[in-house]
Amino acid sequence: MNLRSSTPNVSPTLNALLIGVIVVAAMYFAREVLIPIALAGILSFMLAPLVRILQRLRLPRVLAVLIAAVLAFAAIFVLARTLVTEVERLAENLPTYQETIAKKIESIRGRSGGTTGTLERARGVLNELNKQLEGAQRKPGETAPPAEINSIESTWIPVEVHEPPGAPLETLVALINPLLGPLATTTLIVVFVIFILIQQEDLRDRLIRLAGSTDIPHTTAALDEVGRRLSRLFLTQLTINTGFGAAVGLGLAAVGIPTPFVWGVLAGILRFVPFVGPILGAIFPLALALSLGSGWSMALWTIALFVGLETITGQVIEPIFEGRSTGLTPIAIVIAATFWAWLWGPVGLVIATPLTVVLVAVGRHVEALRFFDVLFGDEPALSESQVFYQRILSNDPLAVVEHAKAFMARHSLSHYCDLVARPALTLAHKDVERGFLGMDKLETFRTSVEGLFADIVHEYQALRGLEGRKETQAQNLPVLRREELVGAWKSEAPLVTVGTHTDLDGAAASMVAMVAGTHGVSARVLPPSMLSAANLANLDLSDAALICLSYFDCKTPARIQYAARRAKGKAPDAKVMLGLWTAADVALEAIRAEVGADFAVNTLHEAATIILTEARGGRSVQDATEPSSVILESSSVIPEPSTTVSSPGLFDASAKA
Repeated sequence: MNLRSSTPNVSPTLNALLIGVIVVAAMYFAREVLIPIALAGILSFMLAPLVRILQRLRLPRVLAVLIAAVLAFAAIFVLARTLVTEVERLAENLPTYQETIAKKIESIRGRSGGTTGTLERARGVLNELNKQLEGAQRKPGETAPPAEINSIESTWIPVEVHEPPGAPLETLVALINPLLGPLATTTLIVVFVIFILIQQEDLRDRLIRLAGSTDIPHTTAALDEVGRRLSRLFLTQLTINTGFGAAVGLGLAAVGIPTPFVWGVLAGILRFVPFVGPILGAIFPLALALSLGSGWSMALWTIALFVGLETITGQVIEPIFEGRSTGLTPIAIVIAATFWAWLWGPVGLVIATPLTVVLVAVGRHVEALRFFDVLFGDEPALSESQVFYQRILSNDPLAVVEHAKAFMARHSLSHYCDLVARPALTLAHKDVERGFLGMDKLETFRTSVEGLFADIVHEYQALRGLEGRKETQAQNLPVLRREELVGAWKSEAPLVTVGTHTDLDGAAASMVAMVAGTHGVSARVLPPSMLSAANLANLDLSDAALICLSYFDCKTPARIQYAARRAKGKAPDAKVMLGLWTAADVALEAIRAEVGADFAVNTLHEAATIILTEARGGRSVQDATEPSSVILESSSVIPEPSTTVSSPGLFDASAKA
C-alpha cells in the first residue's frame, strides 16, 4: 500500500533528473557557442547603465549602444596593448635577473662559498640511511647492484630534433591558425553584446513569452531582479577590483617591483575569479620580488602588501558596499565555482557567480526553479516559527533559546510569542489534524514547550534587566506591583488559564500564564481534565478574577460554549476570555457573542494587554505613567513571574522562570 502511494512521486523525480542531465550535457557540448553568449550577457549588464545614461541625453538607442560598445572595447584594447608593451619590456630585463635568481637558489641549496647547506646535509643523511638499509636487506653472498660497483655516473647526451623549414605559406598558416579561435570568440562576443543591448526589450518580451504569458507578473519580477542584482554586482565588483588593482600597483611601485602597472591590472582582473584569483595575482609579483635584491625583504613586503589589501577589501570594503547583492551563501559560491569550472573550464570559474545569481533570482519567482533559491539563496531556509517547531521535535532547545534571545533583543516577549511560538504551535496543530504528529508525541511536545519557555522568560528578564533597552509604544507593557492590583486581582492566583481540549491548548495556556506572570500578575494553569464532569466538583475558582480558555480548534463553537459555561458556573464573578489562536480577526466577535464570553483574542500580546488592563481596574496599560508602575524598558529589576500549575507535567509551582 505504501509502495502504491509513493509510486506517483517517482516519475516526476526521474523526469527532473533526466532533464537536468540532458541540460548539463548540452551545456558541455555546446560550450563553444554558450561561452561567448554568457560573456556577452555579462558585458551587456555592465554596459546597460552607460547605455541608459546616453539615452537620457536624447541619443537613439542604436547610437547609444554603438558608442558604449566602442568605448568599452577601445578601453579593453588600450589596456591590453599597454599590458603587452609592459610585458615586452619586462621580458627584455629578465636576463639581468638570472644571476640574482641563481645566487638565491644556490644559497637555498647551501653551495655558495663552498659551504654545505641544510638541504644538502639532509639529503646526504637520507642517502646514507638508504644505502645502509639496502645493505642490511641484501642477503649474504649477494653481489651489490651495478650502481654500487661502479660509481661513475652515466652521462646523458641531449639530442634535439629540428624539422626542416616549410614553405612561406605553411609558415603563415602556422602563425595564424592559433589566433583563429580567440579571434572568432572575440568577434562573437562583440556581435552578441551589440545585439543584446539593441534588442534588450524584444529579448525580454520573448523570455516572458517562453515562460508563459499567463505568468507575466512573476516573469517580469524575476527579470527585474536579475537585471538589478547583476548590474549592481558587476559595477560594484568593477569599482572595488579597480581600486584593488590601483592599490597593488602603487604598493608594488613603492616596494620596487618592475612594471607595477602590469601586476596591478592583473591583480584587479584576477580578483574577479572567486577564491583563487587573489592568490594567482600575487604569484608573479612575488616571483619577481624573489629575483631582485640580495635579501628577502622585498618578497616579504610583497606578501604583506597582498595579504593586507585582500584582508581589507574582502573583510571590510566588500561587506559594506556589496552587502547582500549576490544573494548567495558562501557554500553556494564554492559549489558554483566548482561546477562551472568543471563544465566550462577557467571561463566557467570567472562567470560562476553571475550565472548562479541568475538561477537564484529566477528561482525566487518561478515555482519550477524554486529549489535553486532554497539550495543557494542567502535567505533563511526556515522561518523563525518553523525553526522553533523543528528544534523542539529534534530535542534541540538550546538553538531555540539562542533564536529567542536574538529576536527579543528587538521585540517584547509577547510579540515573540505571537510571531514565533504561536505560529509554531499552529504548525503542530495542523500536523495533528493530518495525523503526522501522534498523540503519544504530543504530550512530550507540550512538556518541552513549557520547559523551554521557562528558559526564554529567564533570558527575556536578563535582557531587559541588564540592557534596559527601550521598546516601541506598541510593545510597551508594564510590570505591575501588588499595590497597583485591584479587587480580586490581589488574590494568590487571580488569572486562571485552561488548556481546554489538547496538549497544544495547554501549551498556549501556559504561555499566557507566563507572559502575565512576567508582567506581575500571578496565574495558574489547569489541564483540560479539570473541566470534566468528574473533576468539576473539586475545582475551586473562587479567587479567580479572569479565566482564559485556550483553543486551537475553533471549528466547533458548541465545545467552546460548553467549557465557558462550566467555568462561569464555578466562578460567577470572574470574567471569561477566549484565546482563539487560529481564528481570523473577523470571526472573533461572532464567536465571543455566541459563547457569551467577555473577551476574545487571537494574539498573546492582546491577551496580556487585556489582563493587565483588568488588573489595574480598567486603566489602559498604554497610559501607565504612575510612579509605582515599573515599565519594562527602564526596569533594572523585574519580578519573577508567579505561575502555579494544577497538574503534574505542567509548570512546577516553585520553579522560577
